[in-house]
Amino acid sequence: MSAKRKATDSASSAAGKKPKAATITGFFSAAPSSSKTPFDKAAWAAKLPPQQRELLKLEIDTLDASWLAVLKDALLDPSFLKLKAYLKEEFKANRAYPPANDVYSWSRHTPFDKVKVVILGQDPYHGPKQAHGLSFSVRPPTVAPPSLRNIFGCLENDYPSFRPPENRLGLLTPWAERGVLMLNTCLTVQPGKPNSHANKGWEQFTQKVIEIVAQKRMKGVVFMAWGKPAQGRIAKINKDTHLILSSCHPSPLAQPTAAVKFKDVKHFIQANQWLEKKYGEDGPIDWNSINPKNTPLFKSKAQASTSTKPAAPADDIPDEIAEKFEDKINNEKEVPSLDDDEEALREAEALEESSAKKGAKKEAPKAKGKEKAKKEEPIENEYGEDDIDWDEAALKSDQVEEEAIQAKKTRGRGKK
Repeated sequence: MSAKRKATDSASSAAGKKPKAATITGFFSAAPSSSKTPFDKAAWAAKLPPQQRELLKLEIDTLDASWLAVLKDALLDPSFLKLKAYLKEEFKANRAYPPANDVYSWSRHTPFDKVKVVILGQDPYHGPKQAHGLSFSVRPPTVAPPSLRNIFGCLENDYPSFRPPENRLGLLTPWAERGVLMLNTCLTVQPGKPNSHANKGWEQFTQKVIEIVAQKRMKGVVFMAWGKPAQGRIAKINKDTHLILSSCHPSPLAQPTAAVKFKDVKHFIQANQWLEKKYGEDGPIDWNSINPKNTPLFKSKAQASTSTKPAAPADDIPDEIAEKFEDKINNEKEVPSLDDDEEALREAEALEESSAKKGAKKEAPKAKGKEKAKKEEPIENEYGEDDIDWDEAALKSDQVEEEAIQAKKTRGRGKK
């Protein structure tokens, strides 16, 4: 009887332990798979009240799911919803660049889990067919503005094999597809009016983007902060985890007062050296990728930081990218006029570019008044607009913000 009870007890004990063991095993094996469950954008959107769903339609439709998963709470912030209500009227009245579908193109070109470098800009370009959602980048056939040409100059110093895109172009999407997040502080702007969408709510949202990258991309990210406002945005980032590369703005007007000229800052090669230590051979960025005729920087390696998208020659891009919005832009009666500050900048750059030829002009035969005036006019780009530095709005913003900070400090000392 005792032996029978023992056998029964032993059998029931074994039966009782089996499910328990299975549960423990199941817990550890199930955890990883549940953590990889992709974010369900449609399910999240379906739970929103109709008014919010309407306001956030652009985000739901065009913000990459990897970013929506980490930014969804920021989208529901009252300040962001207020911004969206304002932008709804701006887009309705055709008062916003870039085209709506490009506002979040940075998220689609650089999914959240691929970010390894962040390049911070200030304001989108405010001319037609220029801004397309990536800081500093311009879509063909717009020529690269002076700030971007200085960026290319820095790259040529870092990597002698680097050559800028052909035909003076400046499309940077191949960098974005290799893990370079090119983010502006404000993601929209009114045509011809730099900083016109500043202080409307974009700053809080893009700051959240920066903070989330710093908090969640714990393997390490390179932050390139060019100019005072950009440096302020990354001031609290953990320097033990991430690499911070700061310098003057790449604008030509920032160079005379800079301790180190932008072309000499060595940011691109420093970034790659650091990324290789953090990520191994797959870490560095192939900066040469923006010109298909360039030799890849990492020929001997496993094609480090290779884009998942096939590279396309720059000449093939304009029609493919801009076709959707071509009719709308072509129907605009006139190009937005430049403001006084940009007009002054244009004149300053024209004088600077012609300074080397002044002596030759004095010795040249006297030309007629009209012909002389025509020679001194700046060269126009394909859109009939002066080839000026659209990034000067950002530089001006740098100066204004710095002056405001200094004034605040002065007032604070006066109160003591």
